[in-house]
Amino acid sequence: MLLRRVVIALDWMLDTALLVLFILLFLIGGYTMYDTWLVYEHAQDTSILAYKPQSGTAAEEVAPISEDAVAWLTIDDTNIDYPVMQGVDNNEYLNKDPYGNYSLSGSIFLDSRNASDFSDPYSLIYGHHMEHGVMFGALDKFLERSYFDDHRRGTLIVTGGKTYDIRLFACVEADGAQQEIFAPNENDGPLAYVREHAAIWYEPEGEQLIAMSTCKFPETSERIIVFGVLHENEME
Repeated sequence: MLLRRVVIALDWMLDTALLVLFILLFLIGGYTMYDTWLVYEHAQDTSILAYKPQSGTAAEEVAPISEDAVAWLTIDDTNIDYPVMQGVDNNEYLNKDPYGNYSLSGSIFLDSRNASDFSDPYSLIYGHHMEHGVMFGALDKFLERSYFDDHRRGTLIVTGGKTYDIRLFACVEADGAQQEIFAPNENDGPLAYVREHAAIWYEPEGEQLIAMSTCKFPETSERIIVFGVLHENEME
């Protein structure tokens, strides 16, 4: 009789432990799904568009979202329609949204070594690669020529400055340590390297270059970089 009570007690304890474990796993899984949803929901927050300046609008009429907002980047017919931030280094906006709050989706940001007015011969912009084309998640599609050919136009509105038309001309895959690409204004520029290694290439019509870079895979150093030429908008 005593042995049977012990067995029953052990069975009850085991069933209880398994139930608690299943509940914990359910809660962890639910929280993970909620957290993932929250990250993408935050990245797709369209309320930020209220800060988007319009080409030709006087600078004093549209206040930037913060003093770190140096431009607004739009690539036509894609989800790329974001303010461009610039921090004191290239880590500041990796996990900080344009409002200055912590965010896993981070921000679109200009390399800290570049001039904030985009007057450099080559300006480099970064963004996280996220699903559903969020942030710079659409850049991998530019490796397909048909998609590239249909999405070659965009606009860059510099805060308190000029408006540029963007004409995309190349897409390349490269390691994140490739100096010709990821050391703006510290070498002769990326053009020779890109011409040799590009998956998509058209001869650029202009000399003032801009590039958008994102991770190809989160766990590797491979990057996808789309290149364009800036042309000052003469309609301002």
